[in-house]
Amino acid sequence: MINPARISAVAIVGSAFCTIAATDAAAAKMRICQEQDQHYEEIKPSAGPLEINAALSAAADKGCLKLAQRLLDDGASLGSRDRQGAMPLSHAAKAGQTDILNLFIAHGAIIDARNLDGSTALFLAAEQDNQPAVESLVAHGADVNLAGRSGLTPLEAAAYMGNENIATLLLAKGADPKRTDATGKGPICYAAARGFAKVAGILLDHSVDVNARYGNDLTALMWAAGHEDGAGTSDVADVLALLIARGAHLDDRDNRGRTALMIAASLGHERAVDVLLAHGASRTLRDKSGKTAADLASNDELKKRLAAS
Repeated sequence: MINPARISAVAIVGSAFCTIAATDAAAAKMRICQEQDQHYEEIKPSAGPLEINAALSAAADKGCLKLAQRLLDDGASLGSRDRQGAMPLSHAAKAGQTDILNLFIAHGAIIDARNLDGSTALFLAAEQDNQPAVESLVAHGADVNLAGRSGLTPLEAAAYMGNENIATLLLAKGADPKRTDATGKGPICYAAARGFAKVAGILLDHSVDVNARYGNDLTALMWAAGHEDGAGTSDVADVLALLIARGAHLDDRDNRGRTALMIAASLGHERAVDVLLAHGASRTLRDKSGKTAADLASNDELKKRLAAS
């Protein structure tokens, strides 16, 4: 029988731990910012533009709002760049320091400035799963389709992280759900490979073709079948079921002639194999080297399961 008193006690204890954790985090941040303040006091008498600008980026990284304001007052430049070409705004976005992000924007920071690998503040915020920073940047007019590292868009970063809210926001602001990166993958490839069914569904709802071909002639179903090792088996099953329900072709082939079933078998993804077989994937097809899914299976148990009846 459920004990209400026990539930209440657990809730109180949990709440207390959360409060303690928040207090500890605030105290730690205060100590860090005090150290940053002290460091600036020490270097200020002889500091030139390079040191002052570096201190501004460090303040953005650590979330030291008062110090950031002071450095701006002392002439720090929002157009300065670190060794990777990142401006202070990108530091704030990557660190999820929204207060400092807004301060920099208010002082004229360039919203869509890129670092050396092409990443913008918006891409970095999405890549780090920093939703408040993404919201602020989008609200201030950040270009949602500017690609970052390796041609990855903010939407692809959101899909990779499985953040439905960021993905939905970016799509509402005009992000292209069909755009591919330098490796030929689209946002749905990342969502499928990492087991994020809800994000995959959102992308399909925005006119992504469930049978579209990406790099090496792979489809979203193939990416799900060959999922990352860190993806949960139930999550992968959900993605596969979603894609199939939305019309994914079970036996389409990639540039090696391999189907989703062959890919799953070759990687030892047993749950994916079971889902695909349950929906009627062919066991008998052969790839360009003449091998069936059973031939490609990574273990004896899968080979038996895949043997044609």
